[in-house]
Amino acid sequence: MIAIDHVEAAPRRPTLSIGAQAPAFEGLLGTDGLRYGFAGFADREALVLIFSSNRCPTAKAYAERMNALQDEYGDRGVQVVALNSNDPRLYPDEAYARMVERAADDRYAFPYLVDDGQRVAKAYGASCTFHVFLLDRARHLRYEGRFDDSRLPSRVTSHDLQDAIDDVLARREVRVSRTRPFGCSLDLS
Repeated sequence: MIAIDHVEAAPRRPTLSIGAQAPAFEGLLGTDGLRYGFAGFADREALVLIFSSNRCPTAKAYAERMNALQDEYGDRGVQVVALNSNDPRLYPDEAYARMVERAADDRYAFPYLVDDGQRVAKAYGASCTFHVFLLDRARHLRYEGRFDDSRLPSRVTSHDLQDAIDDVLARREVRVSRTRPFGCSLDLS
C-alpha cells in the first residue's frame, strides 16, 4: 500500500502583499465563548493567523503542531489564532458547535474563531484550509503560505512558518516570505 503524502496545492487567489498592513478584525466569536480581535493581541510580537477547518484532513493533521507552536513561542510573544471561514450552511460540519468540539478534542492552546461571512478570509486572500499568515508587531504581513511542507509530521523537511517566526522575532527580513499553501479549498462566496 502506498502512503499518500501529497495534498493538492490550493489555487492561488490574490493575497496581501508582503509588507502590507494587515486588515484588522474585531469581535470574532471564539470557541470559548469570548470575542476576539486585533486589540486583544496588541501586546504580542507576532500574530499567526491560520485559516483552518473542522472537516479538512490537512487541517486535522496540524492540530498537534499548532499547539506545539503556541507552546514553544507563546512566551516569546507569539500568538496563534485559527479561523474557520467555511460556510456552515454549505458544510454542516463547520458549524460553531462542531468547532467547540474540535477545539476541546484537540485541546487547542489558542483561540479558534468563527469568520462569519468570510470577511477575514476575503480580506487576506486565503485560498485553502490550511493557509497561514504571519504578522509582525506592527501587523504587517511578513509571511504567507504553508505551515511546513508535509501533512505527515514524519515527512516534514522544511519548517517554513517556524523559520519565518524566528526571522520576525530576530527583527530580520524573512528569508522565504511566501510559499504555496496546501489543503482543502476554501469556498469563498
